[in-house]
Amino acid sequence: MHARLLFALLLLPALSGCLIDRSTVNTPLAAETVDALEPGRTTAEKAVELLGAPIEVVQLARRSAYRYEFTTSKRASLFLIVINLTGRDTRSDRVWLFFDEQDVLTHVATTFEGEDATYALPWTRLHD
Repeated sequence: MHARLLFALLLLPALSGCLIDRSTVNTPLAAETVDALEPGRTTAEKAVELLGAPIEVVQLARRSAYRYEFTTSKRASLFLIVINLTGRDTRSDRVWLFFDEQDVLTHVATTFEGEDATYALPWTRLHD
């Protein structure tokens, strides 16, 4: 009986551990490249040349919008025997380009947070 108890106590640390994981979708978007786009002058063709193919094209009557997105997700987990504590932070760069009927850029909407994702456990405040 004592041998089993000793074995169980020695085995418990082996059941504990941690995990750190990072995943990305697409390539990061450079703010400098997006800033090079000029409303009223840049064509859809030039935008695709600079940024690559959009992940989504939305038709808005005779106008269109192109969506670009880069996402980073970071996860940290702590395993304590049968308890798993996991925190995940997912952030994205998003760029929307809006074009008129002649495929000339009218305006740009951006969010650059993809590189701001952090590793954290559930009790960590990420978004202050």
